[in-house]
Amino acid sequence: MRVPLSWLRDYVDFDLPPERLAERLTLLGMEVGSIDRIGADWSSVVVGELLEVVPHPYADRLLLTKVRVSTSDAPLSIVCGAHNIAAGQMVPVALPGAVLPGDRRIGVTAIAGTESQGMLCSGAELGLTADAEGILILDPGAALGRPLVDVAGDTVLDVDVKPNRGDALSLIGLAREVAAITGGKVRWPKIHVPETGDATAGHLSVQVDDKKLCTRFVGRWVDGLSIGPSPLRVQLRLAAAGMRPVSNVVDASNYVMLELGKPIHVFDAAAVATGRIIVRVARDGERLETLDHVDRALTPDTLVIADERGSIGIAGVMGGAGSEVGPGTTAAIIESAVFDAVSIRRTAFRYGLRSEASLRFEKGQESRLARVGADRTAQLLAEWAGARVATGVVDTDPKDEEPRRVVFRPARVSRLLGEEIDGKEMKKALARVGIETEKPAPTDRLVLVEGDKGAKVEPSEALVAIVPPHRRDIAIEADVAEEVIRVRGYEELTPRLPDTQMPAFRHEPTLFTNRLRDTLAGRGLVEVLTNGLIAPLDHARLGLAADDAATIRVANPVTTDHSELRRSLLPGLVAVLARNERQRHPDLQVFELGATHEWRDGGPVQTGMLGLLLAGDWRAASWAEPARPASLDDLKGVLEALVERFAGARLEYGQTKALAGVEHPGRIVTVDAVSGGTRTPLGRVGEVHPRYLAAYEVRAEHVPFALIGLTALRGLAAATPQVRSVDSLPALERDVAVVVGRGTPAASVEAAIRGAAGPRLASITLFDRYTGAPLGDDQVSLAYRLRFQPADEPLSEAQLDQAIEHVAAALSRAVGGRIRSAG
Repeated sequence: MRVPLSWLRDYVDFDLPPERLAERLTLLGMEVGSIDRIGADWSSVVVGELLEVVPHPYADRLLLTKVRVSTSDAPLSIVCGAHNIAAGQMVPVALPGAVLPGDRRIGVTAIAGTESQGMLCSGAELGLTADAEGILILDPGAALGRPLVDVAGDTVLDVDVKPNRGDALSLIGLAREVAAITGGKVRWPKIHVPETGDATAGHLSVQVDDKKLCTRFVGRWVDGLSIGPSPLRVQLRLAAAGMRPVSNVVDASNYVMLELGKPIHVFDAAAVATGRIIVRVARDGERLETLDHVDRALTPDTLVIADERGSIGIAGVMGGAGSEVGPGTTAAIIESAVFDAVSIRRTAFRYGLRSEASLRFEKGQESRLARVGADRTAQLLAEWAGARVATGVVDTDPKDEEPRRVVFRPARVSRLLGEEIDGKEMKKALARVGIETEKPAPTDRLVLVEGDKGAKVEPSEALVAIVPPHRRDIAIEADVAEEVIRVRGYEELTPRLPDTQMPAFRHEPTLFTNRLRDTLAGRGLVEVLTNGLIAPLDHARLGLAADDAATIRVANPVTTDHSELRRSLLPGLVAVLARNERQRHPDLQVFELGATHEWRDGGPVQTGMLGLLLAGDWRAASWAEPARPASLDDLKGVLEALVERFAGARLEYGQTKALAGVEHPGRIVTVDAVSGGTRTPLGRVGEVHPRYLAAYEVRAEHVPFALIGLTALRGLAAATPQVRSVDSLPALERDVAVVVGRGTPAASVEAAIRGAAGPRLASITLFDRYTGAPLGDDQVSLAYRLRFQPADEPLSEAQLDQAIEHVAAALSRAVGGRIRSAG
């Protein structure tokens, strides 16, 4: 907001230099962005009096003037092209040698054969107004020969008023802030409305359909208007404040808005049918041409000002072109209303119309200003436009707001501010901004969060701030604390370092997943990120029904392809493979750390998952050896290394039923981690079914995959690692070849060996598989290497032979197998 200091002095006295005033306002939270000195770039521009204005003898469109700038010097002859001048007027004169804005230099020149000793200046040439056609006509009382900067110059502060301080978007509001700095008093303008003639109610009636959107509407009626320019002093003030002077009627409404912070709208009374104003929401299909001459389609949630024929303005934002005050206006209706702040903000945003009025309405308005603003506008119209003001007003809610009572505890305020401040000092600080204090009444409640009912407080521990209605930003105890230190001065707080106890150590929540990423990347896999929202078709390919109750669906999806939260990582991983194949990159080793979602036990459940997928060549061809395609064993090796790395555990695989059409039958197993006698289910490992691959147009034949639960894997990693002493004796190895039926799982054979080999068995490794003579067609030979680790004493050959005998007996009982050879 631009604040001319000459105008501000009408409401408060201060003798601070502009720079010091700007500093103090900034410390109060009213940040001053710049200081603009109007007239600082004028040199040798003075007030002159026109003595003679005659046509130029050699140019029809020019005038020849005689101007005096002092009582002792001879008049100056100046040629002028403007035709709004006459003898006896006081005008700005740029003397020879003068400098105007833009470094424009004035000298003695010959114009149309006549010497011109300087220049008469327009408002545009001085940077005061936008009028470049006519000469700026000064007030008749301007002192002859006085520097123009003393008459029309000013200093303007550009103040950034924060969104919670809508009351400060006015000269009166900023005068309150200056009074808080100086300890002075705020002077309100003397408002006296010269009412004459009949009653306003005889010309005007107001109907408010929604009192929540328009809490108060005050209307006045004036007639006998004479439309013309407003006084020069008013025009200069408005221009300095950033408003373009238009006419005495429009300028009066803008003047009141800047002065009091109350937006006012003036309607041409002839354009309001039967003088009846209706405040309502727009109807379907209703349109309005606004003052910017744009025809707008109004939405049903737009609050409008209307008459019996239709809309005549968008409430709080912009009036309609059809009811605009113009040169022929003789009677007018003054609207001074209070509208719902949220409604105005949404309306201004919806239509892209952020006006000075909407800027103030959307920050909230004090109800009292509705009547004050209407009266002030009527007073100015009577003074500037000769208006006759009808008696009385139309007021839909004449009751003003009561001051707000905010309970605060001085001791708590001191703790919030970090410095002990006496209660009396708090009272003085609040009084400087018009907030009185008193002891709490029995009905007063301490409110800590806006909207709460509050709690009782001991009267001896608390005070009540009597907050004026215009300070809508003070509602709870913390607001009072902020106001105390704002007025007292943040710079007055004693600087000190914080001594808050540091929080306890917290483990990095992403440490496990980051280590997991590093490990898998070190094994040559690449991380991918697929979409958590997939298509119903993706779930259908997994065998899930379209109406499956466990699937979580998006209520308003952007596209059907992303309308359901995934219940498996497999669709995304296979889709990645399909896209890579289309780009001629069939060799793929990828992993994804993601989440699956489903309804379970009446609520949504999110499950962290690790997905792995291999395709194409695991090892590329080289000069030394051919390429080797990725196999299920490669994927199992990655998982085994992962579990060994994080948990020091081993994996065991178990037979399971394949998901029809998704997992390859006979090539799918469950995987468990075994450590210290504890078995932890992790997930599934297998190959993707060819039909499922074909659904995504994947050409690869063998695609191993794994889906592992992150929660179980994280639990293994979180276990305390067990460290044993270094073995003092060498390990002993025995190889055994076991003959079993071809349908016997190797995991069952290994389990039988582990259960019978005794406590000294350190590890077991399958290193060969043989079929053929002399074995039967339904038999297979599995060769295992058993590693035994002695404890304190060496193992004898007899002990090893006994362990092998126990193994042979267990194999016969458990899987119907026999030892073919041992050594």
